Amino acid sequence: MLIGQASINLTANILSALLGLLSVFVFTRLFSPHDYGTYLLGTGFASVISVFLAGWFRNLVLSGHARNDGTDVRGLVASGFLLSCLTAPIAYGLGVLTGLGAAAAVAAIALSIAIAFFDLTQDLIRARLRAFAVMRGTLVRSAGVLCLGVLVALVSPTGLVLLLSSTAACLIAILVQSRTAWRGTMMVFDRADLAALARQGLPLTVSLTLLAVSSVADRFVIANLVGAADAGRYVAALDLVRQTLMLPAMSAAAAFFPLAVQIHARKGNAAVRSHLAECVELLFSITLPAALGFAMISAHVANVVLGADFREIAAQTMPIVAVAVIFQILTQQYLHASFLLSGRNSFYLINTASIIVANVILSCVLVESHGTVGAAWARLGADAIGFLCALVLSRSAFPVPLPAGRLALVMIAALIMALMVGALDRHLHVGDLTACIVLACTGFCSYAALCWLFDISRLRGRLKSGVALLRTKRANLTIGPSP
Repeated sequence: MLIGQASINLTANILSALLGLLSVFVFTRLFSPHDYGTYLLGTGFASVISVFLAGWFRNLVLSGHARNDGTDVRGLVASGFLLSCLTAPIAYGLGVLTGLGAAAAVAAIALSIAIAFFDLTQDLIRARLRAFAVMRGTLVRSAGVLCLGVLVALVSPTGLVLLLSSTAACLIAILVQSRTAWRGTMMVFDRADLAALARQGLPLTVSLTLLAVSSVADRFVIANLVGAADAGRYVAALDLVRQTLMLPAMSAAAAFFPLAVQIHARKGNAAVRSHLAECVELLFSITLPAALGFAMISAHVANVVLGADFREIAAQTMPIVAVAVIFQILTQQYLHASFLLSGRNSFYLINTASIIVANVILSCVLVESHGTVGAAWARLGADAIGFLCALVLSRSAFPVPLPAGRLALVMIAALIMALMVGALDRHLHVGDLTACIVLACTGFCSYAALCWLFDISRLRGRLKSGVALLRTKRANLTIGPSP
């Protein structure tokens, strides 16, 4: 079940990532660095506000809706979300203070509300393990951002209008998903339940909001110290790395988080630890080779995907950010499961505080001394510190397993693959697109062979089981139904 759910989520997010890469390809050619920087600053601010608006309900959806035992939390979620939207005027003031400007702040607030409601809608569907429905919403949103963005570029190529088009794309995706997620929902304005939800969700909401702040703080530091244009160049590279690397890992995590909750509730600690040991090996076996491989070919990727004004900074920063993503994924998509299973919401806050403090301090120091590249090093340092902090905290929450032997095999295989790709790259004398294809295929094939050799994530047994299942289905179809 884990592999099936993860495969569907992975397919959806690969397609979404491809649409995202196409968006970056198009937008960095149709918009100036300043206008694209304005858009990215607005989306960064919107991501922080959207996390605050929706964070109150994450654990309720994961722990209540995921049980699928007849409990309907949607009415409470909907009413609570409406109340949280009343903080929009405060968010507008914060947007102006960060330097967005009045019009851009309004557009960013509208986008944040749309993102938050879309995320809640997707979470409700995901909690019931309806992966195909989640795929539909993800793809509609990604395609909408691209198509409406191209239309904006042809009519009025400004960052402000591009923010508004992204808001429209989210609203379209919500309409597509509304029947599946919200059909039959009855609004519940129970003061006692809402107060209990607020108390329970406060630590997680604050920590997730601060985590979102830490993930965008560097772009605002760059904008204030160097300028919006350089912020646009840096974030274009950062988003390129994230869209390529984060989504596959999030696909796996989206499958095993609800499963972990169900297993913990039904079978106890030993069963969920066995499940999580399998999950972390799968997560690491996806994340590490993808990040190292991307780092090795990042200069070619920058030349293929990004516009000419964005390539130089991207080639310098993307290898650093790719390594940082490894720590970020392991922290958010695995170690945070310890806090969820133990109910220690305050640990989210402690872990997030360590990340944001490290990120802000390192960004201010390194951007001042090394320019935009310093922001990439600051992100790597902050994510590594956050990983170590989460690892220490997890020992006091729900000790999640870290099978050292299995993870070491993944690391060996990924390093061998990266060395092979790097060696081949030095002897290639072809165009950037051809180099990307050749190097990516080489990395994939070599890593797949090493996975078979080391039996990473129990690849041999799973392939044999899959082949046996296909043969059984084929035999049944050949024989046909009995008369």
